[in-house]
Amino acid sequence: MEGKNRKLKVGVLGCGPIAQFAHFESCQKAKNVILYAICDRAEDLLERMAAIWRPEKTYRNYQRMLGDPDLEAMIIATADPFHVPLALLAIQAGKHVLVEKPLSHSIEECLALQAEASARGVHVQVGHMKRFDAGIAYAQDFIQQQIGDLLALKAWYGDNTHRYTMTDNVQALPIRSAKAVTPKVNPKDDLERYYMMAHGSHLLDTAYFLAGPIGRVSAQLRQKFGAYCWFVQTEFENGAIGHLDLTIKLRGDWHEGFQVYGEHGSVFAKTYNPWFYKSSEVECFLESEQQYYRPLGADGFSYRLQLEHFAEVILAEVKPKGTSIMEGMEVVKGMLAIQQSIQEAKPIYLDQITSGAL
Repeated sequence: MEGKNRKLKVGVLGCGPIAQFAHFESCQKAKNVILYAICDRAEDLLERMAAIWRPEKTYRNYQRMLGDPDLEAMIIATADPFHVPLALLAIQAGKHVLVEKPLSHSIEECLALQAEASARGVHVQVGHMKRFDAGIAYAQDFIQQQIGDLLALKAWYGDNTHRYTMTDNVQALPIRSAKAVTPKVNPKDDLERYYMMAHGSHLLDTAYFLAGPIGRVSAQLRQKFGAYCWFVQTEFENGAIGHLDLTIKLRGDWHEGFQVYGEHGSVFAKTYNPWFYKSSEVECFLESEQQYYRPLGADGFSYRLQLEHFAEVILAEVKPKGTSIMEGMEVVKGMLAIQQSIQEAKPIYLDQITSGAL
């Protein structure tokens, strides 16, 4: 179909848990997307997913999938170490790419991805789906249009000891395969690195989305009784100050949210575990009206919303709101700066981070 009713033909690479929990259903429900193809080297898993989600085509070979001229875009839903190499192959094949977060562990990989995407003229979006949480999106719009000069941001992300007990109640058990391709090194062998990349990347992207680029960080880390706690003092390029709290595993409920203080108002938000598909509860106060504004945020399926926006950028050329490669690289710089600040016990400017890897 052409014109307004045309749908983007999307392929999903990887049939593991993140595809099963988020991306297959997003493709099925998105108003402007067709689940055209899926790919996985584990034949048994591929067959099960094809029977459930019924794509038009299935592939065990990624290169053959990329050679399909009808395939327009790829979702890279693989283990973290494979994100950039597999995204690069898709870009080189002329496909648009939605790649799961974190984008990468290194500056060099991000730069290579950016150079290739620019050369090929394709759209690449990093899967920081929290930007499409209706409450967070409302808060960002309020900050941009109403709050005036920014004073400060406080943001926190606390994954808790009970999260799997809670999410197992709302998720089906993932279907797994003994033939699944896994990284040579288990990312969870280094929990400090794993928690920062899996959870810290979300916190940094949310801070960037709400308050703009971070100029410098000064970080501390405490590790006790199996818990990790980062406190990060930040200075944003616009002059605002900030405090980021990343705590894993918190003794208590899931604890995520932010507060933003500005010249003409403030924002207060509570964010829920993303697998509950519940939008953040946000209250925005406008000083001139002495009035709070609170969106309902009835649609909390942020994974589907990010996919629909990804398709809109490609099909209708709307302005991108998702995390770009360069913004994804700022997240990587932030993680590296936090690591360096802890090691050297001093503030680190992000513009000094020009290379390196976690």
